[in-house]
Amino acid sequence: MTNSNGRLKEGSGGLPPCQVACPIHQEVREYLRLIAAGDFDRSLEVIKRTSPLSSVCGTICAHHCEDECRRQNVDEPLSIRGLKRAAVEFGCADFAAPAAVDESKKVAVIGSGPAGLIAAFDLALQGCRVTVFEREKEFGGAPRNFIPLYRLPDETVDLDIENLKKIGVEFKAGVEFGTDIFPDDLRKEGYKAILIAVGLTASRGLPLPGADHEDVLMALSFLRASKRENFRLDGREVVVIGGGNVAMDVARSAVRCGAAKVRLACLESAAEMPAFPWEIEEAKEEGVEMNCSWGPTGIRVENGRITGVETHECTAVFTEGRFNPCFSEDNKYFIPGNTVIFAIGQAADLSAVRKAGIPVDDRGRLEFDPFTMKTPLPDVFACGEIVNGPSTAVKAMAHARVAALAIYNYLEGKPFAASMVEEQEALPQLADDVVAKVKRISRAEIPLLTPEERSDNFTAVEKGYTMAMAVWESRRCLGCAAGAERIVEKCADCLTCLRTCPYNVPVVSEMGDLMIRDHQCQACGLCLTVCPNLAIDFRTPYITEAEEQLEAVAGELTASRNGKALVLVLSCALGAYALPEFRRDFMQNKPANVGVVRFPCISKIDTTHILKAFQLGVDGVIVAGCAADEDDDCPFQKTMYWAGQRVSRVKSLLQEAGLEAERLALCSFTPEQVATFKDALAETLAQLEELGQR
Repeated sequence: MTNSNGRLKEGSGGLPPCQVACPIHQEVREYLRLIAAGDFDRSLEVIKRTSPLSSVCGTICAHHCEDECRRQNVDEPLSIRGLKRAAVEFGCADFAAPAAVDESKKVAVIGSGPAGLIAAFDLALQGCRVTVFEREKEFGGAPRNFIPLYRLPDETVDLDIENLKKIGVEFKAGVEFGTDIFPDDLRKEGYKAILIAVGLTASRGLPLPGADHEDVLMALSFLRASKRENFRLDGREVVVIGGGNVAMDVARSAVRCGAAKVRLACLESAAEMPAFPWEIEEAKEEGVEMNCSWGPTGIRVENGRITGVETHECTAVFTEGRFNPCFSEDNKYFIPGNTVIFAIGQAADLSAVRKAGIPVDDRGRLEFDPFTMKTPLPDVFACGEIVNGPSTAVKAMAHARVAALAIYNYLEGKPFAASMVEEQEALPQLADDVVAKVKRISRAEIPLLTPEERSDNFTAVEKGYTMAMAVWESRRCLGCAAGAERIVEKCADCLTCLRTCPYNVPVVSEMGDLMIRDHQCQACGLCLTVCPNLAIDFRTPYITEAEEQLEAVAGELTASRNGKALVLVLSCALGAYALPEFRRDFMQNKPANVGVVRFPCISKIDTTHILKAFQLGVDGVIVAGCAADEDDDCPFQKTMYWAGQRVSRVKSLLQEAGLEAERLALCSFTPEQVATFKDALAETLAQLEELGQR
């Protein structure tokens, strides 16, 4: 590969696995980096480039990104969803400005769930006039109607809806497709395309003896009632049938509705349960009893009242990869209870679609072409769970993004096929020899209410990160695909980078040539600062951004000389330097003769940066790092050692140029000292000021 200057670079390509694993391919590494530097505004701006549901996804996303985080090969994956929520809570940013509205490109989106909203977002940004139609009184689809308040408060959904309104998306509530409006009505109003994104709104049950009893409930109707109608189960014993995430929502909601006891029965073994592990664990903490590997055979009714569920052992759920439960008729179990709730899956309710005249096949499925995203009606498209079946919200969003692209091409009169959407390639996993060198840092778990605090109410269970917790947790990111790559024609194969790298990233090939395994790089930057031939670049602009600030800040200082020596602080940007005590309190109230340029770790401050500061006219430079960086949660290694080497080198050069070596100082500060940086800096600053202007 080559850069814009035509230099041959040695790079493997590939994106961070977290970004590729995210169904909507959010720039995870970038928004985590900005949180690590305390820049929550820019972090949220990055998130909002590609998602209209930053609040909802920061609260309930299935975080597929974490499943592929390369940090899990070292210790534990980054808490990416929790960090996204932190960006929303502590940051302020708007969506990008949409293109000028083209009134000839009117699109009707049927359904205001995650799929419909991201399609509306994408189309609005491209200048389409978009209206979202929702049959319910409130917008937000399944998350609004069925996800319990203890997981997703209403105000979280409201925030995303209001943000979409700001970019011109129109919302109409209480309008049902196939009852209140039909395709022809929309066409008469000037709509050129219609997108059906209504999701799955019907619960599945089982045709068991006793299943028609009035105390047998369906998952979605129960979740709606418990969320909106103050439905109570006071004193009742509840049996929940199912082992997925909806079953966990049902069981935990039943606890909050006053049930005396909640027992769950599912076909899967404990290890096979499809619900997320944290959902299962939190349900157990709230007193839900798990009965795994049991399939219901009937609901026992005595004297008109349910007394429990009869089950038999499920010996296998799948046969050759297909759902085909096998049972042992000799091993039976009775689960007592007087209310039963089925939570075994959802289905599409196509009655409205049929009434609207959209074709449905013999098996009761919406007719749909996955390559064009169209129904048999040329201007009617579909997406999400209504055509793909049950999924996570973010996967439905990804499918809707393809549908939005199909619609835009249709409006433009251009051909489209889903295969045109480019697939992303992820970096390979970390090599074992690199994993062995990466510092282990414990994951910061998101604080929760205790079971005692949460089990009798629908208050949000997750408290969320504090700003400091978010900064420290995001610093665990390995910076995949962000770091070093070799400029081949400038490299002298001197092996300086090989001797310096703490992670074994540079290696000598079988041919005897140096090779930097850029896909294994931890982005610490040490090799850049020691390469004698400047033959290494960073794949991301992190260092360039700091370099640009250096010239700007030094220019401001020299333009406002006030008789005092001008001092430039080149500091770390992470950890305590990312917190308000430094970024706000010190930066906004620092002495007039002091400027600050923050680097993403002082390991990335080169001798050239220090010399550049003096060249630009400052009188003294302080390189400010972190004390005891080998023992704290800083992911980088030997930073103060190598900073010391570079500072010593520049001191020698200053003396050769006739300047005092004391005009350059290297300091390391504890988090407590950074929090009161003006005081911590006072002695060193006084010494530099005493030297005066040069």
